[in-house]
Amino acid sequence: MTVALDTAQWYPAEGLLHRGTVVLLPGRGEHPGVYERLGRRLAADAYVVQVLDADPGASPAGIAAAVDAVAADTPAPLILAGSDTGALHALAAAGRTSAPPDALLLAGVPGDGAWSPAAGSPPWDGELEARTACPTHRGRLGADPRFAQGALAVPVPAELAAAAEAALAAPPAVPVLLLHGAADPVSPPEVARALAARLPGSTLATVTDGRHDTFNDIQHRSVAALIVQWLERLRAHGPLLTVEGAPVV
Repeated sequence: MTVALDTAQWYPAEGLLHRGTVVLLPGRGEHPGVYERLGRRLAADAYVVQVLDADPGASPAGIAAAVDAVAADTPAPLILAGSDTGALHALAAAGRTSAPPDALLLAGVPGDGAWSPAAGSPPWDGELEARTACPTHRGRLGADPRFAQGALAVPVPAELAAAAEAALAAPPAVPVLLLHGAADPVSPPEVARALAARLPGSTLATVTDGRHDTFNDIQHRSVAALIVQWLERLRAHGPLLTVEGAPVV
């Protein structure tokens, strides 16, 4: 892994054929290193993972240029991913990059409303409760000097919301996987359902009892497994498995 102030990368083990590239844009308060667990997981399945700094107030053109810079000469397919405001950045950048992404992966898409901790709850405790139920990730965020506590209560910048809305006027004709926590207190699942209805060919997966940070919630193993299955279907241009019989419960 290579980490700089504004990027983090995870690569497959030496000798593995690279199966594609995921460029991921973090959300409010986050930095690229927050996605180490997901990056390692996808890299273990031979996908290159590039996580960029994506300040909510960054210009859509600047984000698109940053995606172009890291996506050059990377193995296809190129998947542009984002969480929270990073998901809006990904949606807005999809039509601005030099070469359009092959797919979009959007998690915890924020709505228009502002979020604040419950009355009487310490602000940081309330934010952790809203973000994730994973004790490991909670511990990491609490001890991370680069993580911006309180950022989740900052409204989505108007320019970013407008850029994402403009992108939906002519939505990218690529597969889209939307992931959203069923118990997300920051952005209710209805936000993701409404977005899915506006993106032809999209797939929406809601995470049972999931909070806002879908990639880093307590169900992160199931979420990562679903992402890998989706990536493999993208490469194969269709389903790879036919499951017969009763599902595992």
